[in-house]
Amino acid sequence: MDLGLAGKKAIVCAASKGLGRGCAEALAAEGVALTITARTAETLEATAEEIRAATGAKVTAVPGDITSDDGRAAALAACPDPDILVNNAGGPPPGDFREWEREAWEAALNANMLAPIFLIKAVVDGMIARRFGRIVNITSSAVKAPIAILGLSNGARAGLTGFVAGIARETVRHNVTINGLLPGPFETDRLMSNLAARAKRDGRSFEDVVAERRAGNPAGRLGTPQEFGHACAFLCSAQAGFITGQNLLVDGGEFPGTL
Repeated sequence: MDLGLAGKKAIVCAASKGLGRGCAEALAAEGVALTITARTAETLEATAEEIRAATGAKVTAVPGDITSDDGRAAALAACPDPDILVNNAGGPPPGDFREWEREAWEAALNANMLAPIFLIKAVVDGMIARRFGRIVNITSSAVKAPIAILGLSNGARAGLTGFVAGIARETVRHNVTINGLLPGPFETDRLMSNLAARAKRDGRSFEDVVAERRAGNPAGRLGTPQEFGHACAFLCSAQAGFITGQNLLVDGGEFPGTL
């Protein structure tokens, strides 16, 4: 299916690897011109070159911290009028809420709630004026099923989700949609590092812990960044204009609820 995105422009945050890269690759394959961001310049430029070679898309790499004012300004300077915005940033560390002081909460809220809101604020009126916009916020399955040790992430991402629930109903009449994409267990560096830490803590082999994690999912495996990217590309498509304010859980069926 042609997603109707050829010639569109996108900012994809934290796109040098993992889920952000999966989204960037899928959009580039649809003919979208990309501006991609990440903190590490060398990794980001290597990713940009690989996407260019694979798809022929125009890819501009803008190194920087998207959770900072300067990082956002640099991305917006490179692409001031995006048709698509994919918000993404690494999650805060796990732990016991009793140990978190104000600084930890402020860092989590800045990265996973305020930074996406400021980017939405910067681009949404231009999208409304052009009568096309797709904003996808990569959050977490923990928005749907909170995980106790991820309290910082639970709180910050739920705050973003609640904010979007309000404005997504106001922008959709202008063909501007805002949705959440909630990843479950995907084969990313972050999940692998978490599993490695679990293996070390429990005195088990890394391979056994990964195999157990895969087997514990109803799909019998972990997700791939590429299939996550395809889900993102559909939410950005011309055909998805009647989908807004929703939170699509992509977890292989791990969440056990009906709704």
